[in-house]
Amino acid sequence: MMVNRAQDGAQATPLADDPSPQVVVIDFGAQYGQLIARRVRDLHVYSELVPCDVTAEELLAMGPSAIILSGGPASVYAKDAPRVDPNILELGIPILGFCYGHQLMTVTLGGEVAHAQAGEYGPAQLVREGASDLLESTPAEQTVWMSHRDSVSQVPKGFVVTARTDSCPVAAMECAERRLYATQFHPEVRHTSYGRRMLENFLFGVCRLEPTWTMDSIINRKVAEIREQVGQDRVILGLSGGVDSSVVAALVYKAIGEQLCCVFVNHGMLRAGEPEMVEQVFRDQFGMPLVHVHAEQRYSQLLAGVTDPEEKRRRIGSEFWRVFFEEAQRLDGVRWMAQGTIYPDIIESGARKTGGKASTIKSHHNLIPFPDGIHFDLIEPLDRFFKDEVRELGVALGLPAKMVYRQPFPGPGLAIRIIGEVTPQKLETLRAADAIVRQELDAYNEDLFAKTGDRNSEHSCWQYFAVLPGIRSVGVMGDERTYGQTVVLRAVESADAMTADWARLPYEVLARISGRIVGEVSGVNRVVYDITPKPPATIEWE
Repeated sequence: MMVNRAQDGAQATPLADDPSPQVVVIDFGAQYGQLIARRVRDLHVYSELVPCDVTAEELLAMGPSAIILSGGPASVYAKDAPRVDPNILELGIPILGFCYGHQLMTVTLGGEVAHAQAGEYGPAQLVREGASDLLESTPAEQTVWMSHRDSVSQVPKGFVVTARTDSCPVAAMECAERRLYATQFHPEVRHTSYGRRMLENFLFGVCRLEPTWTMDSIINRKVAEIREQVGQDRVILGLSGGVDSSVVAALVYKAIGEQLCCVFVNHGMLRAGEPEMVEQVFRDQFGMPLVHVHAEQRYSQLLAGVTDPEEKRRRIGSEFWRVFFEEAQRLDGVRWMAQGTIYPDIIESGARKTGGKASTIKSHHNLIPFPDGIHFDLIEPLDRFFKDEVRELGVALGLPAKMVYRQPFPGPGLAIRIIGEVTPQKLETLRAADAIVRQELDAYNEDLFAKTGDRNSEHSCWQYFAVLPGIRSVGVMGDERTYGQTVVLRAVESADAMTADWARLPYEVLARISGRIVGEVSGVNRVVYDITPKPPATIEWE
């Protein structure tokens, strides 16, 4: 069923029977904390992050089969340095420590860490020494990634040194009898050539785990959980067309069918073709009950005269919930609300503490509490998943690749890629320019993939879009003077959006984009390319 209706002028609740993590990553504030958990999951072993102030009793209650101690920015001898409950090291559970975790294991068990005269940062040449469970089937000499100044000077009793570098005499150590292992380097980063093999040795060799965290098992378990939790009740979902809400829609629909109703609030600031794609996928392909709320005019009036970017975000976010809950109240028998909350949302919002000192980086729309007088019980089936896992899940559920691998797109849409006031004319201009950028750089990425076979080639673009900065400049078109709009092209290379560098696009690609925009988009006479990395800039302009 498809309903079109025009419009005029919390706290997360985990699903029942969540799996106990096979691997617990204790986070000491590492920049690679999430990455460790992801690398373990890449090997089909379920892992979760916990704060460094977790106790041995709390860990036992989680029932892990292995523990990893993350790195961290502190010195183990600093007054306020994070500590680990020493009883954790006596639980008999296999433990692997990286960097700060390596040093913390050392001092906690009676070894010594010294402040080196020179730090070691970036690639280093590792030399193995003797037999090692952790380094088995890796070369005698190999490249690893270091980031430290302090280093272990004396290993604890019962440990043996298994590797060194020129600057670090204890680059790896282990006590096989107690199943305690540690490295000064970072096996979780790609720059450590055999880091994946080391994790395999630990998980499957030392810990005897099985790779059971697969998409088929995840889908089957989640479908069963949702059915058990919901029963015969109805569920409502705010569908944006983004990756997270789309995957939740497909997953919940697989579990309960037409008990699910999706509400798609069209605020008029989506990219070209996106509203049509939402209807085509969810109405035509899946046959889901879908309410398409045409709120374009309502948002246009709401944003008239607004220039401050944060005020734009606030109004757009608040209005979304206002429209959504208006529609929700029109539906009978709805008890549950499904959301696309994912694991990084939880971590970044500080809703669940990691590292013991988590701060709120940004607020997420899907963590806004319900308004007074309105309540739904929450279903958040993706709240333990990282983004790459969500995409894999979407593919396995049958969502089209163009939706699953959709570029990051802010909730406020094109409104925050227009500097200054948002008007229908500016939206039309930006939407047309952005479509050209995406067409050309989609093709560029596909050409790279055809040549390299690698969708993550170092020269591929990770995100790309157009910005309308509100600048006019003089030009000449058809022998006549023009005073037209400027369009900014933004294209970056990144792995995780924490840092990004501008894409070194070939001149012919830039020329083709510029020529098409000026020739096809009315009112534009100049295209410029943003070559600022993040930091100091952000990827988005607002």
